[in-house]
Order: sequence, then structure tokens, then C-alpha cells
Amino acid sequence: MFELHNLGWNDFQRLCLTITREILGQTVESFLDSGDGGRDGAFTGTWSAKGQESLSGPFVIQCKFTSRINYVLRTADLSDEVEKAKKLVGQGLCDSYVLMTNAGLSGTGAGKIKALFESAGVKHVATFGSTWINQQILENKHLRMLVPRVYGLGDLSQILDERAYVQARTILESMREDLAKVVVTDAYRKAVDAINKHSFVLLIGEPAAGKTTIASLLAMAALDQWNASTLKLDDPGKVTEHWNPDEPSQFFWLDDAFGVTQYEDFLVHRWNHILPQIRPMLRKGAKIVMTSRDYIYNRARKDLKVSAFPLLKESQVVIDVQNLSAEEKRQILYNHLKLGRQPRSFRTEIKPYLEDVASHQRFIPETARRLGDPLFTKDLFIDKYYIAQFVERREQLLQEVLQGLDADSKAALALIYMRDGRLESPIQLRPSETQALERLGSNLGGCVAALEALKGSLALLSHSSGEYVWQFKHPTIGDAYAEILVQSPEHLGIYMEGSAPERLVDQVTCGDVGIEKAVVVPKSLFPQMLAKLEELTRSKSYKSPWLSTFGAKRDLQGFLARRCSKEFLSLYLQGNPGLLDQVAEPGLFLDTVPEVRLAKRLHEVGLLPEEKRKKFVETVSNYALEGQDVDALDDDGIRNIFTDGEFEELVRRVQTELLPRLGDVRRERESNHSSDEPPEEYMQKLLELFDSLKNKFGDDVDAAKLIDHEIRRTSEWIDDKTPEEPKRAPRKLGKVETQEKPQSTRSIFDDVDANEDV
Repeated sequence: MFELHNLGWNDFQRLCLTITREILGQTVESFLDSGDGGRDGAFTGTWSAKGQESLSGPFVIQCKFTSRINYVLRTADLSDEVEKAKKLVGQGLCDSYVLMTNAGLSGTGAGKIKALFESAGVKHVATFGSTWINQQILENKHLRMLVPRVYGLGDLSQILDERAYVQARTILESMREDLAKVVVTDAYRKAVDAINKHSFVLLIGEPAAGKTTIASLLAMAALDQWNASTLKLDDPGKVTEHWNPDEPSQFFWLDDAFGVTQYEDFLVHRWNHILPQIRPMLRKGAKIVMTSRDYIYNRARKDLKVSAFPLLKESQVVIDVQNLSAEEKRQILYNHLKLGRQPRSFRTEIKPYLEDVASHQRFIPETARRLGDPLFTKDLFIDKYYIAQFVERREQLLQEVLQGLDADSKAALALIYMRDGRLESPIQLRPSETQALERLGSNLGGCVAALEALKGSLALLSHSSGEYVWQFKHPTIGDAYAEILVQSPEHLGIYMEGSAPERLVDQVTCGDVGIEKAVVVPKSLFPQMLAKLEELTRSKSYKSPWLSTFGAKRDLQGFLARRCSKEFLSLYLQGNPGLLDQVAEPGLFLDTVPEVRLAKRLHEVGLLPEEKRKKFVETVSNYALEGQDVDALDDDGIRNIFTDGEFEELVRRVQTELLPRLGDVRRERESNHSSDEPPEEYMQKLLELFDSLKNKFGDDVDAAKLIDHEIRRTSEWIDDKTPEEPKRAPRKLGKVETQEKPQSTRSIFDDVDANEDV
């Protein structure tokens, strides 16, 4: 059964309203103030409830909520309500009385209650207790989606079939506590609409704005509504790897799609590689939800190939989750305090200040979570000024909490950070990590014990991509830890020494190059970083030696291109002059190969020698003239490496040598197609080449006509080679309407300190 006593009076009224509409088939006109004559809700009209006689006239709905567990409603609890009902009958406002309660109702008790109200003049009395309400939640999937908090207030095995339950348990069990505190926001409603219409949604927002919570709700609803095969993944490549065309109801959830705390360009390049495959997946029934921090997405969108996935242009599938209404903020704060770990005495003491907290301009859902956890409030003085500072200085206060931890707890968080936020469980330490822990005054046993103690507050054991991993409870904890590292060169040195090089290059910068949330390595630690980069070339992160070499090269060149100052780059090139030869002759797919990004950076800071620059220009020009890759025409970074004369010559030669033989380029591409490769995906690169040419030569009528002809012929070839897809009924979660709000002067925080154990 569901823990309805944890809803609070406000959410219980909303649940009753939803049940009245969805189950009993009646739209309530309004919810009224609890002190206004004993009517929590009312309507006038005809009610034809299923399996019951048709009733008409004025109706009164009364919601009786209790915070007490397993409480059974008594007639004595309704004495005031009976008197109010008698007055309403006299005023002609109450022919029928509907009582809904989360308390227990026995058959005998329900009969006595019915007689009590009939004696007050009510013609028809209907009572619905906790057993009946629980039954409606169990039997109605759409009701659960409309009130998704119930997913966290009950046993999922009661709701889901065995397969879906196993997936829900492995994916969402670590979030059950958070699901119980969920508030249906406008962003959630928009996300459901986007999934229904487009099968895809990207949720963006500032750190701790609630992106993951909404994604988890969508995943839970997909499991519940469709028994969807639900996968939570952390790498774009795994989406197509796990996609099964014969299973139309797959649901993919990718948190922090373009980087956890910092923008990771290699993730975007992987997305660019698989975006053409996403469209047929969506057409065949797959659903995808992605999340990203707003500042990371703003950087990623410059590199995303939107032409390969036009949905990213549509605002209705890119949803900003951080715009919360005042009512939503109050409910979020209430839920986290009511269901948090704070004792009743704390809730009572802070209750007078909660309206101010919810209305503070810097309030975010993470603020509510911290107020609900004693770990974050043990030094909080309950006073208007200090509570306002708690909300205002959320980043600084989190750092103070981390700095106040014991040595084992600090070391445990350091381990998570050294593994780039994903510490596999059970923990297997590398030798460098063992040494780092010793220097931090801890060991493996101490860290394991600390992680168990921190679970739920600062750390989280979750299941992702087929393995259990320790993560920060929220990425903002990683942000705060990074700030602490920056302030302590000694600890930064320990962290660098203990970190695997392939993790390190995704977190630090050598010198300040303007990457938000990155740890800046000072000049004094450059030698240590050079040694780490040498280790990177011997990476064992991949099973095959070839992949290890390729992966290390990609990571190294990507790091040098994006995360290094001119001073560090100059120092690195002194010891590795051969790198310039690689940069001068990049491979195909110029938009993804790391040599191009590094060439741009070296040219920008004046470290690309002239002979290497000319070789680079020659290489990318030949790719364009051969019709293999024309990125040199429309990539501003590549264009800047050319002189004006060189670029004008390239444009002239493309127009006179490539355009006349575009048909040959297309036919050669068609002839090399393998039957096991999807036609649309296979031709995507060629279509992008045509788009680039049209952007450059579109003003030339003859050139535009020629390019359009080849685009049309390519599209016809794709249609001809693509097998007809079977007709499938669309899967929709259903509409989530804006819930009518109780029109009450009663504060939502009125019962935040109610004693549930009475």
C-alpha cells in the first residue's frame, strides 16, 4: 500500500481532486478555504458515477487528511464537519456529501458516518477511505502518472510486472526517496508532451534545478505505462549498441549528455556520429530523454550537427526546467522537509521562515534537499538572517560542509572525484590511489565505511550501464570539491597523483583557459601534468591495443586543444615535436578528428610552424576537391588557418572541379553501400556535404540547381533502399493537465511538523 500519510494536507487535496476527475468522472468547480463552511470542494450538476445511480444537485466534497499512520477515522473526528454540513443543507448547498480520507474506514464505521450526515439533512453520502484510494492508485496507470509522488510512496512490485520491476529496481531504487518528494511542475508537463509528440526530450537547467528528477519520472512512467525496456546510459555510443529494432518500446535515459560538470567535446562528437541513427530509432518507437546543465548545453550546441537531428532546433523538446512557480517551490520545500531526516523539533522551529525560503530568488530544489538533511544544517542558527544566508550562499556553505568532514569521509569523496564522479563498486584501488589515500590520512576500509555513512546525503550508490557505482548525491558536490582542490595546492597535487590520466584530462586545465567548473593546474604543477600525459599514451582503458592507442591519441590531442594555455603547449611541444606532423595531416571527418581542433588552437596561439600550416591547408583542400569532406569551406576555425589567397583558390577549384562531377561522387557513394548499414545513416555524410556546398554556392542559380538535383537523387535512393516499416500504434504517456490549486488561505507548511507516529 501507499504511504498516503506522507503526502501532507495540500497534496492529499490535489490527489482527491485528481481522483474525482479521473476515476469518478466529475470535474470539481473549485477547492475552497478549509474554513469556509466545511467545503474543500464543491460542484453543482449531475454525477453519473460508474456502477452507481445518477445523482444531481449541489455536491460538497470534504477531504479529511491525517499524518498518523494506520489511523482509523471515527465519528467523533467529524463532529465539526456534521455541524457545517447541517448549515450547508439549510442554505441549499448540499444535497450530496462526498467524504475522502487517507484514514482507514471500516464497514461499520462508514455506515455510522453515513447515518450521521443523513441526520444532518444530507440526501446522499459517499465515503472513500484509504483502502479505496489505494486501490484506485494500484489499478489506474494514468492516475499514477498524474500524481507521480506515489511511485516513491509504495512498493513498486505491486504496480509493475516482474520484468519492469527488476528494471525499475536497478535503475531507480536509489531515487525512491527522491521520487516520494516529487512535485509535478510545468517543466514535467512539457516534457511529457514532448515525449508524446516527438519521442524525444532534452531537459536543460542550472545545477540542481531538477533535471534528473524529471527524467526519472519519465522513465518510471514509461515502465509503468508500457512495460518499456528502460536503460540508463552514460555514453552516446551505447544508445545504438543497445537499441533493438524489434522491441519498439525501449526507453533511453542519458543524464548529463554533454558532460557532468564541464563541457566534454568528445561526447558531442560521439553524438554527432550517432544522430543520424537516432531518427529511425524514434520512428520505430524508441523514446529518449537527455539532460544537460544549461551552460554546458550552450557550449555544446555550437558543435552539435543540428542538420543531422533537426529536433534539437525545436524549443518544445528542449525544456528549461528551472523556471518554477511560487506554488511549485513551496511544495518542493514542504516535501523535502516533511519526508527528510530532520527531527520534528527542527521542523517546528524553522516553520515560520519557510515562506521566506521558498520565495527567495536563489531557491532551487537542492536548497530544499539540504534543509531536509541534518548534515547540512547542524551549524545553522534558526534566524531569518542566517536562513536567508543558507539559501543565498549555497555554494560556499556546501564547501564548508565538505571541509568539516572527517578524514575518511574526505578521502571517500576524493576517490569519487578521482574517478570522474563514477567509482565502481566493489572498489578496486589502483596503486596511485592507495598512495593518495595514505597522504589523505585514510585507507580503503575507512573509505568504504565512510561511503556507507554518507549514502543519501553526499554519496549515492546507483546502477548505471550494467554496473553499480558510487556517485556524488548531486553533481554540485563535485563542483564544491573542485573549489576546495583549487584552494589547496597540496591537495591538488595528491589528487593529480592519484587520478588516472584519462580521467584527469577531462577535469583539469593547464592554466586558466576559461572552462567553467574546471580545476586549474598552476605552473608549479606543470611537470607533474606532463608526466601524467606520458602515462596517458600507455592507457589500458580499452581491450584492444589499437583502440587504446586511438583513445589515448584522441584524449591527449583533445586535452591539448581545449584545456591548455600557450605556455603549457609550448612546454609540451618541446618534448614532443613529432606531434606537429600528426596535426599537419589530419584524417577524414574533419569535424571530429582531434588533429583539426589542435591545429586550430596551435595556429591561434602562434605555435603552428609555417611549413606545417601549409601541409595542413594542402591536406584539407585535397579532401574538399575529391568530394570527401568540404568542412574547409564552412568551418571558421579551419578557414582561419588559410591565407585569404589560399581560401579564394580553394573556392574557385571546388566550383570548377568538384561541382561538375557531383553525380559521380554520389554514384560512387551508392556503389559502396553495404546492405547491413541503414541507408539514411550511410548517406548522412554526403547530404551534409551537399548542404555545405549549397551554403557556399547557393547564390549561383546554376550551382544551386545542380546541388538540389543531387540532394533529390540521394533522397530517392534512400527511400528506395529503406524497407517499409510495420505499422505500430503510437505509445503516449497521456496528457498531464495543470492541476487546479486549492484556493486556501491555509499555509502549505501548516502540518510540516505534524507527528506521523501519533
